[in-house]
Amino acid sequence: MGKPKIIVGLGSCGIAAGAAKTYHEFERIIQSDELDIDLKKTSCIGMCYREPLVEVIDDSGSYLYGEVDLQRVDEIIDKHIKKFTPIAAYVVQSDQFTTGDQEFFDGQVKISLRNCGHIDPESIEEYEARQGYQAIRKITAQNLKPEQVIQDVLDSGLRGRGGGGFPTGLKWRFAHNNESEKKYVICNADEGDPGAFMDRSILEGDPHGVIEGMIICGYAIGAGEGYIYCRAEYPLAIKRLNLAIKQARGKGYLGNKLFGIQGFDFDLQIKEGAGAFVCGEETALIASIEGARGMPRRRPPFPAEAGLWKHPTNINNVETFINIPWIVLQGPEAYAKYGTEKSKGTKVFALTGKIRHGGLVEVPMGITIKDIIYKLGGGISGDKKFKAVQLGGPSGGCIPEHLSHTRVDYDSVNATGAIMGSGGMVVMDETTCVVDIARFFLDFTQKESCGKCTFCRLGTKRMLEILTRITRGEGKENDIGMLEELAETIKDSSLCGLGQTAPNPVLTTINYFRDEYEAHIRDRKCPALSCKKLLTYTVVAEKCTGCMACARGCPVDAIEGEKKQVHHILQDVCIQCGICFTRCKFDAIGIS
Repeated sequence: MGKPKIIVGLGSCGIAAGAAKTYHEFERIIQSDELDIDLKKTSCIGMCYREPLVEVIDDSGSYLYGEVDLQRVDEIIDKHIKKFTPIAAYVVQSDQFTTGDQEFFDGQVKISLRNCGHIDPESIEEYEARQGYQAIRKITAQNLKPEQVIQDVLDSGLRGRGGGGFPTGLKWRFAHNNESEKKYVICNADEGDPGAFMDRSILEGDPHGVIEGMIICGYAIGAGEGYIYCRAEYPLAIKRLNLAIKQARGKGYLGNKLFGIQGFDFDLQIKEGAGAFVCGEETALIASIEGARGMPRRRPPFPAEAGLWKHPTNINNVETFINIPWIVLQGPEAYAKYGTEKSKGTKVFALTGKIRHGGLVEVPMGITIKDIIYKLGGGISGDKKFKAVQLGGPSGGCIPEHLSHTRVDYDSVNATGAIMGSGGMVVMDETTCVVDIARFFLDFTQKESCGKCTFCRLGTKRMLEILTRITRGEGKENDIGMLEELAETIKDSSLCGLGQTAPNPVLTTINYFRDEYEAHIRDRKCPALSCKKLLTYTVVAEKCTGCMACARGCPVDAIEGEKKQVHHILQDVCIQCGICFTRCKFDAIGIS
């Protein structure tokens, strides 16, 4: 009988859910009971809604347990490990039987996430055991020329996964064709979209995969140095990247004369960003690495011609680089068989918001939004009605339920007014106010604007002021037209992608939910019953018992009535705080 293996998911999501305590409890019991068990760590397994996650592998098979608190640790040790009886009620995935969570995994194709949840990200040996650093070995062993590598990337159809969707191989070719002696490779890990955590999970779970992708890029374009620009808010990712770089240098994968090839020098360092969203834009990112304030500059020249310190520079994001070793090893045709004609391969999405199965999924391009939300995501929390999904973060747009058949590829998503972006999907239900959502995203981009462009700096501020007024019941008849006019001016006049796309959430919500804007402005009502200033609280007489719980909780004494008598709310005094609604145990407070 082989030694059982217990693997605990210790990504940021797992640690936040208590996985570190779970790991230490396993460690304590194994030591105290002198059990012959191999206890290991991994990173995010993708099923964030079931954290902490623990996989047990023994002679009978593999069992992934969900929501493993300290009590379940004891049960797993006692029943599964000591008595050889898996606890089916706690298993969320197994190769031995089907579980209620199996649909989350069905339909996924893991290329970017191929190692996440399967290896200890702090062990270079475990990465090597899963064909790690074999792609760069294949290139050097077969003496593949840089032009051949670039052609393979082009033939794969891989497009940049950071938002713009520019063909990766074409970008590499531009940098390669520049004859400058000094070139750079930059990995853009400045993931700043609200609700997006794809890059963080990849960096935490498979840092060597990103490093190998950057080495291959360095070889292809003739660069000898690279930077990983990672926001400082990702401390675990930075810790594991630093360790991975040290390990790669120790094994000879980074440094001078790699694989004995004269002139093949490549090394990496990490630049920690201060959290400015605008530094996700490549020219602002370059300025930040150079020590200047992160502000974009006009293009051309593009970074492939004059980037970091005026030298040719290639910039791709984390998810783009993680695909490169797989494409080199498996061949461009293997990658291109997934997806659509113009959008090849797979895409990682972060599912957040009003969805049952929040977490990370990787699916072939071309799958519909509805399939992602209902098949993999399990549908809407609380069985409420699906309203819309915000795709592409602050630069993206709201796609309504009636367009949920839209296929997830660059052209189809762009046609809705949204963008693919980096892959954040914020799901909304009937209780979500789209006007307030537009206000939230515009508040974010307005605060994150670097201020260089007048139209972005002041235009987004004026738009935010209008949206704020509307959600407070102070909207004016011409506000919608003013928002549309400001939006088009900002899009046309801003220097970088932040300003050019900042109006997208507003324009798409106006386009698809204009009636909600009109209800806020003309009727002073929020159809989603979300905007507090537009709510009216009333007592439902037939349900009121006169218990006085609402009156005792009201901070402004807006509720009148004797004990055991029907109460009523003074509307001119009420501040719409909602305390009466939460205090009432008899559903006697109505909202309209």
